[in-house]
Amino acid sequence: MFPSILIVDDETSILKTLSGILSDEGFETITASNGYEALKILDSESPDLVLLDIWMPGIDGIDTLKEIKKIQPATPVVMITGHGTIETAVNATKIGAFDFIEKPISIDKVIVAINNALNFRRLEEENLYLRKKNIDRLSFNGNSPAIQELKKQIAIAAPTDAWILIMGEHGVGKELAARMLHQLSARSGHPMIDINCAAVSQDRMEDELLGHEKGALPGAGYRKKGKFELAHGSILFFDEIGEMDLQSQGTVVRILQEKKLQRIGGGRRLSIDIRVIASTSKDLSREIEAGKFREDLFYMLNVIPIQVPALRDRSEDLPDLIRYFLAQLAEKNHTAPKTFTPEAVESLRQYSWPGNVRELKNFLERLDIFFKNQIIGAKDIPSPYNPAISGQTLSEASLFSVDRLDKARELFEHEFIRRKLTENDNHIANTARAIGADKAFVQKIAKKINAA
Repeated sequence: MFPSILIVDDETSILKTLSGILSDEGFETITASNGYEALKILDSESPDLVLLDIWMPGIDGIDTLKEIKKIQPATPVVMITGHGTIETAVNATKIGAFDFIEKPISIDKVIVAINNALNFRRLEEENLYLRKKNIDRLSFNGNSPAIQELKKQIAIAAPTDAWILIMGEHGVGKELAARMLHQLSARSGHPMIDINCAAVSQDRMEDELLGHEKGALPGAGYRKKGKFELAHGSILFFDEIGEMDLQSQGTVVRILQEKKLQRIGGGRRLSIDIRVIASTSKDLSREIEAGKFREDLFYMLNVIPIQVPALRDRSEDLPDLIRYFLAQLAEKNHTAPKTFTPEAVESLRQYSWPGNVRELKNFLERLDIFFKNQIIGAKDIPSPYNPAISGQTLSEASLFSVDRLDKARELFEHEFIRRKLTENDNHIANTARAIGADKAFVQKIAKKINAA
């Protein structure tokens, strides 16, 4: 299909000349002698490009351009201008014109301008497609009420420049939420810069945040930009900010308040323009009470709080998640994707998934590797993911699916006490005495077990 060009000019000779030459060049042409006629044609024909004269009776080219950008903002417009109207043409480019051509018209320049504009539009459409594809790839799978609400919150918050605190357990997808926010934001043209606060020690944190000048630190043989500087014009994502030490928190507060930084060993203060997104699996209110997190930093970050639900609170999404991860594994291994029977899926829905989506992904990968049949039934689901299988309910796999010692300790405590309660006919006092623990502690754990 040939590109269509709408030519708008009040001079009949120019319309005939351009229409004939462009037709010979393989373009489909439509002509209009004034702005009103052009807008009607634009509405019905949707041309790929508009050649628009600036000086016309009635509605002139500038006003016509404004209306075109309202109706079809993606349609490229090349302006045609007479002598002495260059300033007007420059203003037209500010309004949205792609380019302008002076009279008398050079056909070579017209062809070049048209091809450049069409190529630019094609690139824009490809970028939009790739961006949409990337957003789809980063989106949360599932349509449970909890996920629908999460997607709604992200869609509302992303286009703003407000700072966001993402909360949720380990493995729920807090980083995925941050990347969705970045892709839907006005800063998506720049890469999101992230720092894993749990992976950076206190003595290295200031260097990671501020950077340094050559020779400022032992072994610093070159200048290094810090995370704040790298994120200028974009988003800085503090992953698990609850793990950051108090001294580093103070540095973050100062820089975010002043919007200026100074590299270690540097003498110049640099201005920064960043948007901040932070995530945490900790209850920061409790961390503040315990003196482990700065209250002023919490209120700076918590402008828009977003809670990512645990997998057990969105178990209706399990079929979608299973299909998605199995399709990923099949693509990675160049094999046909395995499928789960409804009974197998139901078996997984009854498991509590303490490691959340991360644990599900790891479990499916193990199953995909070790189970050779294409269809996986309930009988193929191992313990602890299958409630029909008696015996141990806390496997080494589920225990090691979590990445924090306190969470692993909690899992073990719950399972240990659950078993001891069973051995002691669910008698709280006898169980406490048997394991050498406080009665109130055992009672508290028992309530959590029963509520799960």
